[in-house]
Amino acid sequence: MGVVYLAALLLSLSCMLLLDWRFRLFFWRDAVSAAVVTTVGLVFFLLWDVAGIANGIFFRGEGAIASGLLLAPELPIEEPVFLVFLVVCTMVIYTGSARVISRRRARRRDEAEAS
Repeated sequence: MGVVYLAALLLSLSCMLLLDWRFRLFFWRDAVSAAVVTTVGLVFFLLWDVAGIANGIFFRGEGAIASGLLLAPELPIEEPVFLVFLVVCTMVIYTGSARVISRRRARRRDEAEAS
């Protein structure tokens, strides 16, 4: 039962990537830019976590669903997977929202020009 959280994170990330693939929103739109954004986001949030851990702000909670594997003191293996999920999820929502807004504006503009 110790890898439930990690498995759930990987499943959630897979679902986000499937949405991305279906609608060509992030990685399947521009893989190089998406990789750069994801890497920069991951590094930023990992540095944030390390700073929080070093200052005694962040602690690893004990949980039956966590694997218990640590990359560093107070930094479980699930954390970078969660951070990648966070960045990918944010970018899929952002690019999807931008596409919806853009299409609505174009449709309104077309309707206004037709009347």
